[in-house]
Amino acid sequence: MSLMDIGAVELGKKISSGEVSAVDAAKDALAQIGKVEKDVNSYVTVLDEAAIIKRAEEVQQGIKDGIYSGPLAGVPVAIKDNMCTEGILTTCSSKILNNFKPMYTAEAVINLEKSGAVIIGKTNMDEFAMGSTTETSYYGPTHNPWKLDHVPGGSSGGSCAAVAANECSYALGSDTGGSIRQPSSFCGVTGIKPTYGTVSRYGLIAYGSSLDQIGPIAKNVSDCAAILETIASYDPKDSTSVKRDSYNFSEALTDDVKGMRIGIPKDYFGEGLDDEVKSAVLAAVDVLKDKGAVVEEFDLSLVEYAIPAYYVIASAEASSNLARFEGVKYGYRAEEYEGLHNMFKKTRSEGFGAEVKRRIMLGSFVLSSGYYDAYYLKALRTKALIKQAFDKAFEKYDVIIAPAAPTTAPAIGDSLSDPIKMYLGDIYTISVNLAGLPGISVPCGIDSKGLPIGIQMIGDCFNENKIIQTAYAYEQTREYVSCGLCR
Repeated sequence: MSLMDIGAVELGKKISSGEVSAVDAAKDALAQIGKVEKDVNSYVTVLDEAAIIKRAEEVQQGIKDGIYSGPLAGVPVAIKDNMCTEGILTTCSSKILNNFKPMYTAEAVINLEKSGAVIIGKTNMDEFAMGSTTETSYYGPTHNPWKLDHVPGGSSGGSCAAVAANECSYALGSDTGGSIRQPSSFCGVTGIKPTYGTVSRYGLIAYGSSLDQIGPIAKNVSDCAAILETIASYDPKDSTSVKRDSYNFSEALTDDVKGMRIGIPKDYFGEGLDDEVKSAVLAAVDVLKDKGAVVEEFDLSLVEYAIPAYYVIASAEASSNLARFEGVKYGYRAEEYEGLHNMFKKTRSEGFGAEVKRRIMLGSFVLSSGYYDAYYLKALRTKALIKQAFDKAFEKYDVIIAPAAPTTAPAIGDSLSDPIKMYLGDIYTISVNLAGLPGISVPCGIDSKGLPIGIQMIGDCFNENKIIQTAYAYEQTREYVSCGLCR
């Protein structure tokens, strides 16, 4: 059995006890990458084997010397390719950053390194996190390890596929509108989007600054809790970072939901939801009910406005954030041009993919004179109303449960040809980002095509422990199922 078959915390215990070494774990991860990566395409960059083994040896010695004592010391991790890593290629899966090696490291990654993590590589993603399928990547699509002709979801599809295919023990992703939870659902793994401000965004190459949040992806809830404890911190370098009273998420790992008040939004279970997904999610709710949770349906409202509000706000912020990529300071530059203005135009035309250009144009339009009030300000007001609707719901409920996605993973090519269809795939996740809430996706079944189904649990701001407790209690009733490539 490969060491990549077991959870990150369990592997960390084996390494700390001396049963196996960090070098053994790194070698198993590299062996699995060698076996399946050509089919899955989870990584943009796999680090040099000698450098990985050297780091594993350093960590192993650090464990022996008492420098590293955390639960993840020596455990192999993959990092989404929109988080800066000093001296390591960081591309956002875009041609325009195909030669960019940052001079600094993202704060969340630094926190992992301080805990003794062994970084294996940088994972594939939708270009600049713009997409829901990991098909917009300049480096080609990632394939779902469960069925290679299907997408893994996005934009953190590479991270989720790498965990599902046992190419690492866990991974970091980023979530702007569901980019951790939706691909976690599609790939049969667990992923948490924390409350906005919990994990530093310093070093995360921004898509939508008011929406982006880094989070963990792993095989189970316990791993995600331990990872979140490791990467979460107050960071004065990030103006949106929040100083929290406690970062102890593992204390929520109790198999007890008796008296937990769970709300089921009727709006999330209507037209457009696949029957098999609906049945699996409601069956999971019944499990929690049997464990003593109090379940009640309610009207959340405003769901129909979430997608237009999200894409107006996110695209507006993207058009501003991506203005820096013009071929002067770093990254790709057009080879032939006439003058500075022509160089800007040709560099951006050649360097950005179709989906990124689409969102830049949409964002520039909604921020333009004459349309700012009609679109952007209206979207911000809608965002505030959505937050108010959730605030009202959390006066009554501890946790809200919904599907993570309306369907299981579509076939490669099905969504990319119809951008609106791809945007609608985020319908159950987007509101969480607009309201800055925490959410977790946990596997809850497999459909008739053999593809995983995920259930989403949403909590009030800074109440990660409630969703972790609920997810953990449910998880105790089912075994982790690995994909076909891992059997």
